[in-house]
Amino acid sequence: MARLAEIFLEQAAQGAHNINLVTPTHYAPLIAAAIRLARAKGLAIPVVYNTGGYDSLETIDLLAGAVDVYLPDLKYWDDRYAIRYSQAPGYFAHASRAIEAMVKQVGRPVFAADGTLARGVMVRHLLLPGLLADACRIVEYLASTFGDAIMVSLMNQYTPPPGLALPEELRRPVESDDYERLLDYAAAAGIEAGYFQESGTASPAYVPDFDCRGV
Repeated sequence: MARLAEIFLEQAAQGAHNINLVTPTHYAPLIAAAIRLARAKGLAIPVVYNTGGYDSLETIDLLAGAVDVYLPDLKYWDDRYAIRYSQAPGYFAHASRAIEAMVKQVGRPVFAADGTLARGVMVRHLLLPGLLADACRIVEYLASTFGDAIMVSLMNQYTPPPGLALPEELRRPVESDDYERLLDYAAAAGIEAGYFQESGTASPAYVPDFDCRGV
């Protein structure tokens, strides 16, 4: 824990804009303690909690006062897809409760002088092939529940990974027309604050080599 706090401070000293913790939930108690220790020693940059969204309310409570920006996924509305693609029954109910707790905890988006997000919640959704209707339900939920109290990132970068035994419907990229329809739906629902992607992001060029070399 002490060494992790030192790493956070080292990153800040090297000019990092934030401490971005990616898929950190299984280490949440140690991370929360390390953040508080680093803050006591002068850590002043935002801490970003970058998560798949399947977090417990106990975990979010544990992070109160330690995390500035939550960056959760909201992957599925329909439990059929959560089970088929992620073996995560009850995903939407679980993730939506966690996101609501995140918003209650850190409040509306606050930006630093350089335009970066200093505090708040940004919810990401990756459109999957054939799941436009499910994505629209997610957009509808986010718009009706939070309005402009959150930011939204809608992504079209799904790239079928080679060499995996994927379901047939996931062996192709997202149709560009589907993504444009999702953006139109989001605009009609009133979602304006967030990030949207251009075409060409679904490419193996953007996928790291997961060969455990650490390069």
